[in-house]
Parts: sequence; C-alpha cells; structure tokens
Amino acid sequence: MSPKRRQELAAAALNQSDIPQCPFRGTASKCNKKGGVCSLQQYEISNGRIASSVGDRVIVCPVRFEQGNLVPLWLGDIVGFSEVFLAREVPFMRAPPTGREAGRMDLVVASDKSAADWYGLEIQAVYFSGGAMENDFAKLREDEEVAAPQPTSQRRPDWRSSGAKRLMPQLEVKVPTLRRWGKKLAVAVDLPFYEAIGGVSAQPSQDLNDGDIIWLIPRIAANGQLERHHWEVLPLEESSIKLLAAHPVRREDFENDLMRKLKQLSSR
Repeated sequence: MSPKRRQELAAAALNQSDIPQCPFRGTASKCNKKGGVCSLQQYEISNGRIASSVGDRVIVCPVRFEQGNLVPLWLGDIVGFSEVFLAREVPFMRAPPTGREAGRMDLVVASDKSAADWYGLEIQAVYFSGGAMENDFAKLREDEEVAAPQPTSQRRPDWRSSGAKRLMPQLEVKVPTLRRWGKKLAVAVDLPFYEAIGGVSAQPSQDLNDGDIIWLIPRIAANGQLERHHWEVLPLEESSIKLLAAHPVRREDFENDLMRKLKQLSSR
C-alpha cells in the first residue's frame, strides 16, 4: 500500500474523512468496522519499519469472509446444490418470558426459494488482544516513508475468546436443535484459526453422514484473495474438544501460583 493510501485510510479510521466502501460485500456499502481493520498480519521489523510478512493473514472481521460469496457457494458445492440461495440473520432462538428474538443463524444456504433443503452457516472471525489502534492510525496519517512504521503496541489473535468462549456456546445451542430437525450446521473459520485449535484431523472425513458440523476452512492467499483450502466433517463432541484447545495445569503448579497471588484481607 502506498504511503498516500495509508494516510487516507488512517484519516478515515480517525473519523477525519469519508468512510471507504467495503471491498468484500456483494453490494456497495460503507465499511462498518471501526478503524476498517479486517485482518491482521505478523511482520518482521527492520530499522523500526515493517519488513517481510510471516505466516497467513488472520481474519478479524466476519465481512472479510464475504469476498465473492466464496463460502456459501463452496458449501453449496459440497452438499450438491445445483443453485444456491442465501438468507442472512434468520431468527433461531426466542426468550421464554417475552417470546422476543434471542439469537440468529448467521446465514442459511438453501437449494431453492422454497427451502426444500438447507444448511445453517456460522461465520467466526477472530478477536484480538492488545493495545488500541488509534495511536497507529495517528502515526500512519503523518508517515510518508515507503515501508510502514513499526506498530506502537503488541497485538495478537485471541483464539480462546473466539473459540471456547464465543463459538463453542453457539454450537452447543444450535447443533442439538438442528439434529432434531434432521439438519446440519456448517462453520467457517480461517486457516490460522483452525490451526490454532488443532488443525486438520488425522483422518479427515468428507462424508456428510460422519458428523454434525461441516467445517469450512478458507485462507487469504498471497494475492489477497480469499480461497478454498480445506473442509471436513466432525461430530459436535469432537468439535467441542478442538475448541477448548486447553488443558488444566497440574495441581502443584496451580497452588504455587495461588500462593504467590494470595493477599490477606484487612478486617473491617
């Protein structure tokens, strides 16, 4: 990206110019994510400047998955739909006392307008932890060097918040209901997300009868295009184990940490 383009986008992120169009939506619409950051990339640093990239880009905005309708069309190919119809934000849960809407299915992919056959589709981007980006936008707005400056603070993808705390509860609520209805759920996460929760299964199955969840794993290619990478079918139980992606510490280690942190409370 040229220094001038970085300056323009940094100004937009700081609400000092018009918000740009999102390049990944099917219809023209403004970017609705504060700061406009849709993916994170790790880089090497040289002389205080960004140098070579390391690894794949990590998607942090769900709209980034919408490029070219790749994900729903991919699901349509997997399940054998000759045509693909798409619905967004379909109500799925209601609160008992009021009957008000309490949850939605992100997307539903159907074979025709009458929904003779359909699959739920959940999209999960990754949250990130670390310092706010405003200081970086302010720095980029003034910077004129060819290579972008080193970030002002450290940031990292937060796989656990995205998986165990966000996605897993969604699956545990929705999949049992879909089982009763004789339906399946597809879940799209990007390649770095899937690798962070264990990666491709040792013996991946692409038999739709082998599980409840169709995992769709796209990645952002070197040319910036979203592309199909891998898919497999897993039961809910195996999916939950992957999403936990953590093991309890030993009791001795826990209690050693506990003793270091304990502080006596003063009496009232």
